[in-house]
Amino acid sequence: MRNTLIASAAFAGALSLPVIAAAEEAAPAAVPAPFTGNFTLASEYIYRGIGQTNRKPAVQGGFDYAHASGFYIGVWGSNISWLSDQPGDISSSIEIDLYGGYKGSFGGDFSYDLGALRYHYPGSYPRGFVDADTTEVYAGLGWKWLSAKYSHTVSKHIFGWSGDHGEKTRGSGYLELNASVDLGDGWGLTGHAGHQRIKNFGDASYTDWKIGVTKDIGLGTIGLAYVDTNADGGAGEPYRNAHGRDLGKARLLLTFGKTF
Repeated sequence: MRNTLIASAAFAGALSLPVIAAAEEAAPAAVPAPFTGNFTLASEYIYRGIGQTNRKPAVQGGFDYAHASGFYIGVWGSNISWLSDQPGDISSSIEIDLYGGYKGSFGGDFSYDLGALRYHYPGSYPRGFVDADTTEVYAGLGWKWLSAKYSHTVSKHIFGWSGDHGEKTRGSGYLELNASVDLGDGWGLTGHAGHQRIKNFGDASYTDWKIGVTKDIGLGTIGLAYVDTNADGGAGEPYRNAHGRDLGKARLLLTFGKTF
């Protein structure tokens, strides 16, 4: 589950020296690099408000290629434990996301993003275990510091969920609203609200929200956020794991991220 969410931050540095000012004026404008990478250390992996590593740290990273036309592809990965934390002989401990799409802008301050994302969880599973691999298509619209996005499940199931009576959960959806405000001097303010609808399994649907601050420290960006949900995490409920942890319970998330 990409991060998304939860936990990565971008950094770009610039160095200006008086002795090369004249050369910079004569040089053509810099062209954004088509290949970029990102790396994040997080106090835990939280995706759409739900803990993925049982309150343990996460190491995450990925690579992206963006063509000048607007087309892009990328890969991203993180350690996880939510599958192996379940009862049964499950050995999956990593998530690998593959995605691609097209993004652009219009009207000066508006942007759009259309694409598809595949969540892959390699490992061994017992017979009859519902496949956790998930495919979503998404559409996003942005305006300055505000953006909205909808992700729609097109695979048979979303993250291994089956319906109340064993039905497929294809057609589930996640609607989110995100804000990112530059406060100056390397400080930023972030906000998020989203709603996950699990088709044919109403008890697993929930709303999540997050508010946080970021600080560019030169070597990278530090983030601190408060994350919470109304997901059912009580005893016997969908978001209570085998260790007795409420996966949607309110907590603080600390991250350090760098883009290169």
